[in-house]
Amino acid sequence: MEIASFANLVLQSNVMIGSKINDILVFLSVVETGSFVAAGKSFGLSRSTAGKAVARLEQAYGARLLNRTTRALDLTEEGRSLYEHGLVIRGAIEAADSSIESDKGLPRGTLRVTAPDALGRRLLLPTVQRYLETWPETQIELSLSDRVDNIIEKGFDLAIRIGVYSPDQSFVTRTLLRDETVLCAAPTYFETRDRPLNIEQLSRHDLLQFASRSERQGWHLQEEDGALVRAQGRVRLRLDSAEALRQTAIQGLGIALLPRLLVSADLLEGRLQRVLPHVSAGRVPIVALYPHKRLLEPRVRRFIDMLSSDLKRLPDQ
Repeated sequence: MEIASFANLVLQSNVMIGSKINDILVFLSVVETGSFVAAGKSFGLSRSTAGKAVARLEQAYGARLLNRTTRALDLTEEGRSLYEHGLVIRGAIEAADSSIESDKGLPRGTLRVTAPDALGRRLLLPTVQRYLETWPETQIELSLSDRVDNIIEKGFDLAIRIGVYSPDQSFVTRTLLRDETVLCAAPTYFETRDRPLNIEQLSRHDLLQFASRSERQGWHLQEEDGALVRAQGRVRLRLDSAEALRQTAIQGLGIALLPRLLVSADLLEGRLQRVLPHVSAGRVPIVALYPHKRLLEPRVRRFIDMLSSDLKRLPDQ
């Protein structure tokens, strides 16, 4: 083969690879926005051009990537696989941008964070404000939800969680703080009930517990002598939101077990009172969870560091 012909072949190959990468990036945006129109706009493209990018990928791979209905776009098994690999490609591009363009590793770009509703509203927002003031070239997209979504699939850079949700080896978990959990109830709850004096007497009371599709809370409490006891009681209400548990406890619907950070102001101001303060309910980790990467972007690393510092400065810790 002549040198000129070989050079043309290499050039064509590189052009094809570059075109496929662009199509994959468009595909990621389609998945994350759930819309060809929105995905096209984010790249300055029309809806039909974004649709053609996905169609080219489906033709190249010989597989359907999306199930399209009039109401939603759902990933097929092949589409989910391409999405996860596409995130790696996008992450490598962003890491290259950060390492070259950043001034001494200063954060820039959009940081996508998910956190539980109560934790986010009460503890993350002050850090978000300080972060944005400190790093003016950053933006934050914050999702407040107690649902434990797939971080990679949803396009998040970082998840803040109360407790560890069995991440696989593709994730890194950093414990920011271990917070005391406390039994608490509203003063009005005890207007018609006797206060429990020990763990056994909880069986006479209404308990408010956390429950989700993947987790159901159980209370393992420790008496002063060190014995661990599983609390028994009438669990008349289960909720999938820590903030909803806090609110129902304040309304006098029962006894809840919550991280102190979420109820410290309520305890101080009398909306809630400690129940069995001599009993230890253990500590729960507040963790930062993010996809495993060789290079962690400055915007992610600086946010984790700032949040860890802010949490440790809170009172009653």
